[in-house]
Amino acid sequence: MAGPAVLLIPYRSDAADEGALPGDYRKILAIVREADGPVQVRAVGERLGLDASVRGKLEHLRAKMTKLADRGWLHKRGDGRFTARP
Repeated sequence: MAGPAVLLIPYRSDAADEGALPGDYRKILAIVREADGPVQVRAVGERLGLDASVRGKLEHLRAKMTKLADRGWLHKRGDGRFTARP
């Protein structure tokens, strides 16, 4: 019998602070917060040292950023760029 499911990425409203996030997700959140405005996945990937010249190499990062947006940590705009939530 399995126990209750534990979310790796908690909803923002359920977490006391971003310390509840795994390290790689905290890095993504910090990069988006440091930006002057909305950021593209490519820009975040470059800051993380990923090969941004090949689109397929960024898909796992896009999935992580989308998950952060779905859980309320980031905001995904209609143009596909991301901003930090206040």
